[in-house]
Order: sequence, then C-alpha cells, then structure tokens
Amino acid sequence: MIGIVVFPGSNCEFDVESAFRELGEVSKFVSHRERELGDYKAIIIPGGFSYGDYLRSGAIARFSPIMDAVSRYADNGGKVVGICNGFQVLTEAGLLPGALQRNAGLKFVCGEVKVRVGTTRSALTNLMAEGEEFSLPINHFEGNYTADRATLEDLEEHHQVVLRYVQNPNGSANDIAGITNREGNVVGLMPHPERAGLGFGLPGYARRMLGSVVAIDSVSAVKSAH
Repeated sequence: MIGIVVFPGSNCEFDVESAFRELGEVSKFVSHRERELGDYKAIIIPGGFSYGDYLRSGAIARFSPIMDAVSRYADNGGKVVGICNGFQVLTEAGLLPGALQRNAGLKFVCGEVKVRVGTTRSALTNLMAEGEEFSLPINHFEGNYTADRATLEDLEEHHQVVLRYVQNPNGSANDIAGITNREGNVVGLMPHPERAGLGFGLPGYARRMLGSVVAIDSVSAVKSAH
C-alpha cells in the first residue's frame, strides 16, 4: 500500500492515487494530523499549496505532526518521495539538502519540460537508464533549486542528482530538477511524473519511474551500489 500525505492545500493527491492504481497499487490518504505511519511500501508527499504557501512553500507543512512520523519512516529506510510542493516540504524538514526559491524572472511556469536522468541510484530511478531523456509536466512558482557550493559539490560527488532539466525553466542550480539523499530512499523532484500522459494512461517512462518506487529491492539495490 502507498501512503499519500495530505495537507490543507494539497491538490495532487488524487493524481498520485490514480497513477499508482494504474500500476496495480492500492493507496491510502494520510492526514497531516496523524502522528504515526503504518506499514507502507512508500510515502508520497504530493504537489499543491500546503497551507496556502504562506511564509514560503512547505515552511508550515514541515511542522505538521505527520512530518515527525515521515522522518522516522525515512530514518528506518522507508521510501519517501516528494513531488513539487512535496519536494519543498522535504527540504524545509531537513530530509533533503538545499531549498526551493522563486523562479528566475519571478514567473510561474506551467507546461512540459525535457529532463534527463542523472542517476539510477535512487528509489525513484532504479528502473530507469542514466542519461535517459523524456518530458514531464511542471507547475510551480518556487522551483528554483538552490544550495551553497559545498552542498552542490557534495550532491554531484555522491551522484545524488536524480533529474536535470535539459532546458532550465526556473534557474535551478546545476539544472537540478530532483535530488535524493545519500541513502537513495528519500527523493524530491519538481516535475510531476504522476501527471504524465495527461489522464490518458502513463507513458512507459513514467510507469518505470513510479514503478521504481514500489520495486521490492529498490532501496537495497541503491545501498549496494554505494
């Protein structure tokens, strides 16, 4: 079963549920008020505007009771994927390094962008091929990934850049569209793989990407690669 965390202002939870249902997976919506997590194959933090994006995106959601449980789940090796606003929440919670700031030019971006797989050493890309390119939808105003030089160098050295933009739409450092933690079990990305196919069925690359999340040996494979 997939756990999908829902905050006030989340709006992509049904897209995520539909995508995993297409893969034959059952999902359960998990309230931000919960303090414990059950036995899930993975936890997904979906896109949207948690708490209206007041202060900054993800800053309030980070203090919801569920995030302590998500942190414990991740510390125990559980797979956690944050998509768009979910990525912002994961950086605010310290589960991933860096931060997401306002897009270059202060423009909201919405459309499709081409991305390239930077590493297969993650719970989101272990069924992909390094260097593989495809298009995914984006929909954000604060997707400009930033970090200090030491953090960026560390991400590159340890192969933690999961996805890169082929043509950078938001000014992200090093063209970063998604990253993973050192262990490979926590992933954040701005593009929306669950929306690929526009409701007409997931294309093959999106099926492999989301299928990576529920692959039984995905995290052990990542750890062995290190």
